[in-house]
Amino acid sequence: MELSEVRRHFAALVSQPQGAFRLAEGALLIAQEEYPELSIASCLARIDAMAETLKTEIGFELDPQRLVARINTYLFDEQQFRGNVANYYDPRNSFLNEVLERRLGIPLTLSVLYIEVGRQIGLPIVGVGMPGHFLVQYTAQPEPFWLDPFHRGQVLQHEDCQARLQEIYGQQLSWQDTYLQPISDHAILWRMLNNLKSIYIRQRDYRRALGVIDRILLLHPERPIEVRDRGLVHAQLGHVQAALDDLQRYLELFREAPDASMITRYISALRRQLES
Repeated sequence: MELSEVRRHFAALVSQPQGAFRLAEGALLIAQEEYPELSIASCLARIDAMAETLKTEIGFELDPQRLVARINTYLFDEQQFRGNVANYYDPRNSFLNEVLERRLGIPLTLSVLYIEVGRQIGLPIVGVGMPGHFLVQYTAQPEPFWLDPFHRGQVLQHEDCQARLQEIYGQQLSWQDTYLQPISDHAILWRMLNNLKSIYIRQRDYRRALGVIDRILLLHPERPIEVRDRGLVHAQLGHVQAALDDLQRYLELFREAPDASMITRYISALRRQLES
């Protein structure tokens, strides 16, 4: 499928409200820009088949702990999905089609798979965008609990989530209960894109980073930081006029920007480059 058509499909999907589209379809549309021959229908059918297998086995089971235990056995023992500890920043970990194929992922993509399968068998689960480590929350309990698909669906209580954050950040980040707030499917897709953006910028793959930022701006059209970063990426690619347009727009959107003086100097340098 051509890039422009994939981008149009993604824009149409994310313009819909929460619950009106499949999270997995959004994730696969993100992947389709990297894999133009990807069959989204085939990938969705694989997820549906997993859900059907579980639905048949679970029957009328209602106990949440037993339901979760069976899902965990199926996904992480029988299907052998696992977190890619050895090569965490491999971009393939962020593409749902690759996760389905390689059975390897990061917390976010494994959570997307868990959410998709869980929702189809009737589990009340949502994504939780805790900093540094994505989780899934089971909501239909007097006291909710959380699941960590990166660690084989481990069941976590509130204090376990705090401990996990401390493992990642130490004393650099203080705990806030808002870290366990459920987030929308739109926000999950934004986080997937943001992960890819970070990976590509770290790798200095500015062409791919530009495509990712373009899609982030489909979700958040006037997000100043993304407008700025797209301008900086355009500059790295030699797109001087596009860089100028975005950086000037950034200063208009964020008049109190803490980096305004630096960006102003950068704009001046780009103008000199354009005039030379």
